[in-house]
Amino acid sequence: MKILLSIFFVLQTVSSQVEFYGKSYIVYDHINDYVVESYQKDHQQSVASISKIMTAILVIENMDLKKEIVVDDTINKAYGSCVYIHIKDKITIQDLLYGLMLRSGNDCALMLAKATAGSVSKFVKMMNEKAQQLKMYNSLFSNPSGLDEEDQGNLSTVQDMAILYDYCSSNPIFNQIVATKEYRRLDGQGYWHNKNRLLKEYKYCVGGKTGFTKKARRTLVTRAVKDQYDLIIVTFNCGNDFEFHKGKYEECFDKYKQLTLFDKGVQTIAGQKYLFDEPYQVDYQQDKKVSYRVDRDVLCLYVDHHCIKKTKLRPYHFKDLWVMVMKDLLDV
Repeated sequence: MKILLSIFFVLQTVSSQVEFYGKSYIVYDHINDYVVESYQKDHQQSVASISKIMTAILVIENMDLKKEIVVDDTINKAYGSCVYIHIKDKITIQDLLYGLMLRSGNDCALMLAKATAGSVSKFVKMMNEKAQQLKMYNSLFSNPSGLDEEDQGNLSTVQDMAILYDYCSSNPIFNQIVATKEYRRLDGQGYWHNKNRLLKEYKYCVGGKTGFTKKARRTLVTRAVKDQYDLIIVTFNCGNDFEFHKGKYEECFDKYKQLTLFDKGVQTIAGQKYLFDEPYQVDYQQDKKVSYRVDRDVLCLYVDHHCIKKTKLRPYHFKDLWVMVMKDLLDV
């Protein structure tokens, strides 16, 4: 079949209402995997404790969370934000993970790295291998915590960190941890409260990770879900980051609309008839260009020239329509 490119719908541009005062940011659509909007998305810098997102997912994918380990002198190199575990303490991987993500424990990061890979240096190698696997080509990890006083720290961009969080958001254990506002330790040694204020201040927030060092300044990754819309925001060096995230989510959610490209039934595209069992719809923002291309019965849906969805179309045959009509009648 001949390729068809059709610019289907363009809405009037809606100007941004939320001012950004910082180095860089990105809004990423988790469902459709595309950049909604951004500013200096390829700016590379130290990212501080949002590095622990990579640490967490590697531990989750490679360790039994119920395993109990004995804390050793690996934690002697930890400083800054810690949960103050002690040498010879017995603690589970699960407790360490919650200490890592809720309290940003650098001591947790070191012990998790040692437990997972055998040594911190081997774990850092795993971090960089995972970054390459996820196509985070502008990222380089030097440690599992994000500290950057003794080395160059962990370098990345808002786009790469959005890619990482997008990947992690498909893991239910990760989602459960980052959505936890308060965690009771399995060892009975008290509670940990999540440093991510947005979990309490914004009802649609479902997780994230904070970060700060003097070199990186404030870094923040959050995710929010409203109705069928699912967005990730990453900011670097933004002094009012929580307020910006909340305001930007509301602005972006308000822009989302649903467009029906093809109604249920028989539709003709470039002279070829296709049968749609259900309406073919797309969620889009008002300032985006929606288009589609059909090649060999495959429809590729574009938002701002980025293919967000491929669908195998079903060529129409009269008997198919008859089956669909009879099904509808039986369902009544």
